[in-house]
Parts: sequence; structure tokens; C-alpha cells
Amino acid sequence: MNNRLFTFAGGNVGPWEVTSQLAVVGEALKNVSRVNLIAGSASILSDWELRGVTSNERYVTRMEKSKLVSIQEGLGRDSSTCAALIPIRKTPEWWALTQEERREIFEGTSTHIQIGLKYLPGVARRLHHCRDIGTKEPFDFLTWFEFAPDLCSAFDELVASLRATEEWNYIDREVDIRLERNPT
Repeated sequence: MNNRLFTFAGGNVGPWEVTSQLAVVGEALKNVSRVNLIAGSASILSDWELRGVTSNERYVTRMEKSKLVSIQEGLGRDSSTCAALIPIRKTPEWWALTQEERREIFEGTSTHIQIGLKYLPGVARRLHHCRDIGTKEPFDFLTWFEFAPDLCSAFDELVASLRATEEWNYIDREVDIRLERNPT
């Protein structure tokens, strides 16, 4: 089993209740009432399945990675009963850039990491790469965030800050799915 593979299954089953679902850019996903996050490959009845793998950090320097690791906390905290699944697809123009050019936009002009650091450790996050699976997936990245209810406004600020950057000029599909689960 690939312990880096995760499947997000949208339907009427799962611990995460959908509170809102918005197509920010491009085509929407079918509206669902619940999302199930499954380690591995899913074979459950669902309206849609999005798959991605965790991978090595990209576009970060050693110093940036060290700072992120020292501040961030893990997923699954009891207090983190709110979540967001934000699948993103970037344009062909983004993928035509070199790694160095993408890094310059990602952090040099967009300050993606610096923006994110402001919201740690309250907002936990994990990035799933879809292009690394080897099959055609509808998105390039699945971004998963968990946070406590009192951080909903802060999370909205985080997302708004990122969407205002140069990097977001290269997004041609983005869906914002907000979720809640009962406390454990």
C-alpha cells in the first residue's frame, strides 16, 4: 500500500460535513453533503473522488522548511473541528515555466510561505500532489487545512491573501469546500 496516497471522497458518507462549496475559478465539483478522507485508494460509493500523494517539499529553501516544521502542528487535533479542502489546477503556462521561475513567483513575488507562516500553528495543512500519481487527475494539488472554529476568520484572511498574489494568475480551476466535524 502507498502510505503517501490519500483519497478525498465526496458523497453522503464521511466524518466531515460540507458547510459550503464554491467554484472559485473554473468548473465546480458536484455538490455533496459529506467528505471522507481515506488513506490509500478509495473504493466506496461516492459522487467524486480526488486523489493525491504527499511528497517532498517543493519551492522551499532549507531555512524556510526548517521554520515551517518548527512552527506547524499536525492534523487531527481534537480542537480542529473545521476544515477546508481546496483543489487547485494551474495553467499550462505555469507548468511551462522552469522550476526556478516558478519558485520566484511562488515565494519571490507572491510570498506564499511568508503568508502561510502568519497563520501557524493554528491552521494545520497538508498538500497532496495529483500530478505525481501517474494518471490524469482533474486537479494538480489538493490542499487540506484543519483549524479550530475560532480561526475561521483568520483562515478566510489567509486564503484571500494568497488569492491576491501573482501566483493565483496561474490558477484555472479552484474549488473551495468548507467542512466541519463533531468534536471527538
